[in-house]
Amino acid sequence: MAAHSPTVGLTVGFDLDMTLIDSRPGIKAAYQELSARTGTVIDADLAVSRLGPPLEQEIRQWFPEERVTEIAELYRALYPEYAIAASPALPGAREAIDAVHSAGGRAIVVTAKYEPNAKLHLEHLGLGVDALFGSLWAERKAEALRTHRAPVYVGDHTGDVVGAHTAGALSVAVATGPCDATELRDAGAEVVLADLTEFPSWLERYVADGGVGAAT
Repeated sequence: MAAHSPTVGLTVGFDLDMTLIDSRPGIKAAYQELSARTGTVIDADLAVSRLGPPLEQEIRQWFPEERVTEIAELYRALYPEYAIAASPALPGAREAIDAVHSAGGRAIVVTAKYEPNAKLHLEHLGLGVDALFGSLWAERKAEALRTHRAPVYVGDHTGDVVGAHTAGALSVAVATGPCDATELRDAGAEVVLADLTEFPSWLERYVADGGVGAAT
């Protein structure tokens, strides 16, 4: 189990896609538009079934390496028009952030998504987080978590478990993304929740235990 810090000055990190927001409808629409603009067949349903890693990893499935940078830039330019309004908050997202604030803590978002587009999602949905860090995946998520001394990181992907543990944080996983509960546990998540609706009660126990228990 990862080493944890006390809850004094608690900071909780959250992933964005499929943790706080259901970005699948918006990302699907953006990929469909990208396909239309480039004349390249993209299976948008397949693409949204494996969200988590950096965009370039998915782009490589459909375009040659020499076009990855160009196509990624085009996708990011299309994203605000096609993806923001179409992507709702996941159940419990607002309540999870509110629970952190009610505990006297700070909620930060650490995501692999391009930061300006991540900011648009948060603003559109009115998710009042205290800081945002984009373009960080797996081990690199630890950069932001360490900077803010976050003892807890909440995510939906095995890459989020890696990020939490690299930072020495507790991995709280939600089975709302491409990785099921078994995969998340096998990856080493100390806590696995069905979704964020279970997070406030878990956080209450975590704080009551001084940040050293409440694993499920």
